[in-house]
Amino acid sequence: MNHLFPPILVVDDEKNMRASLQTMLVDEGHSVRAVESAEEALEILSGEEIFMVITDARLGGMSGYEFLKQLHAGKPELPVLMLTAYATPKLAVEAIKSGAMDYLAKPFAPEELLHAVARCGERYKLLRENAALRSRAGEIFGLGQIVGESEKMRELRRLIQTVAQTDARVLILGESGTGKELVAGALHGLSKRREESYVRINCAAIPETLLESELFGHEKGAFTGAVKQKAGRVEEADGGTIFLDEIADMSKPLQAKLLRFLEDGSFTRVGGTQELRVNVRLLAATNRDIGQAIADGQFREDLFHRLNVVQFLLPPLRERGEDVLLLAEHFLRLFRAAMNKNVTGISAAARPKLLAHRWPGNVRELRNAIERALILETSREIQAGSLPDFDFETRLQRAGPMRAAPEESLDDALKRVERELITGALEQNEFNMTRAAEQLKLTRHSLRYRMQRLEMKTGEGMAGEG
Repeated sequence: MNHLFPPILVVDDEKNMRASLQTMLVDEGHSVRAVESAEEALEILSGEEIFMVITDARLGGMSGYEFLKQLHAGKPELPVLMLTAYATPKLAVEAIKSGAMDYLAKPFAPEELLHAVARCGERYKLLRENAALRSRAGEIFGLGQIVGESEKMRELRRLIQTVAQTDARVLILGESGTGKELVAGALHGLSKRREESYVRINCAAIPETLLESELFGHEKGAFTGAVKQKAGRVEEADGGTIFLDEIADMSKPLQAKLLRFLEDGSFTRVGGTQELRVNVRLLAATNRDIGQAIADGQFREDLFHRLNVVQFLLPPLRERGEDVLLLAEHFLRLFRAAMNKNVTGISAAARPKLLAHRWPGNVRELRNAIERALILETSREIQAGSLPDFDFETRLQRAGPMRAAPEESLDDALKRVERELITGALEQNEFNMTRAAEQLKLTRHSLRYRMQRLEMKTGEGMAGEG
């Protein structure tokens, strides 16, 4: 028995047809309730959960069409398949207008019926998944997950609240690990579409040959392995929001198809000819330098302008000052409960180590560092020795050629490089300012002045402060 679905309700006043339908469906693993009248069916529907209804058009007593109208008025989401021995185009139109999802003429092949039931099954599973997402929307897709009190983060939250109420397309830019997916989720969770589907696709995680099918769906036989028709993710998102992460990794031919889709929501499934249309809000993100990708011919400039109605540029963690400690404490609370560890805070010696690191992996790297520290820690506070030494991360960050970040001025780039050099010297000298100043050929007073000018922490926990 198929325990994924509630029973199917069969309504037919012919005993042999009821028995035949019941046998066919039970053999496929479905639970079936079979009755001979619409009145009996309505009574069952008033007290039981039913997966779908299969009804004859002509019944004794209330007709199948009247039954369908009543059912559609009370349970518009319940799929109904209508059967009739008197198939005409006029009756087919009447059945669909009354609320039937599909219409089969007797006699029909068993495969036709089972195909219709399978389509209802896919729809039922999709609706349940969406209901589960909606029930968690307030918890997952809110501003509460975006931790930070720096001015940039406060401005980010204000912008999210403003833009979320619109249907504007959004392009979210930022380094890997800065929280682009959290921003997209908050934009959906605070929008008027929050009760509808939220569909996420990582364009870099799906092979190029399959991404078009994943987005727009495919028809049966469109390619090897396409054994049945499949709806695309844009259809799942109809009425809601679709988030395309790492959009700069999308191929140029698919970019052209996405551009067409953005014009009016129309698309064609792979291998199909019928033009379909949906109403979705599109959010996109990338950690690549989108300007450089356009200059290199890897991303279409017209698609950029179509997506870039509102742009969010997420700050890297190294530019968020004391937010590093707020996030570290947030992750500490999160993992402490999960691991059942009695670690209540971060030691004075560990704090400057967290603040001095550049965090090339951003918030994701910090999350991993706190999780590791909590696993290793045996005292009541996270000690500096439980944190990674960050040597590899620092070398990794400095391995590439030096260049200004997008929209970064020369002065800002010079400050960033100076901050990196000072941070590196502090790390190498275990945060002893006297030794770090000597390594940089500066007096301790000069080093302290430069750190203050660069808004770097110089106080509690920093060794060599005399």
